[in-house]
Amino acid sequence: MTSDTGIDPTVPPSGTGCVECDAVGGWWFHLRRCASCGHVGCCDSSPGQHATGHYRSTGHPVVQSFEPGEDWYWDYATNEVRASGPGLAPPGSHPADQPSPGPAGRVPADWASTLHR
Repeated sequence: MTSDTGIDPTVPPSGTGCVECDAVGGWWFHLRRCASCGHVGCCDSSPGQHATGHYRSTGHPVVQSFEPGEDWYWDYATNEVRASGPGLAPPGSHPADQPSPGPAGRVPADWASTLHR
């Protein structure tokens, strides 16, 4: 059930990578998971910036890092980092053997020069 903060801790992530990047054979720098619906999108440093695009198209304000060892949240509505929040349905990150940037085999050699800063 979604709370008044827009977080639904029962919804699993949509997959192990950015939904939109996977659909077109793209790549990402880091991943973010929508805390409302589980959509996994790429971060704002990534070429596609799909996590922010998901927020803009749905209004779902809160994402959690989908990187191994990270559990912080970002609130697009307030432009603030939340150091913690409720635990979300597993898994809490992409597989540890999936590289960042990723996924393996789709990251261009000049990837660092294409990041948004």
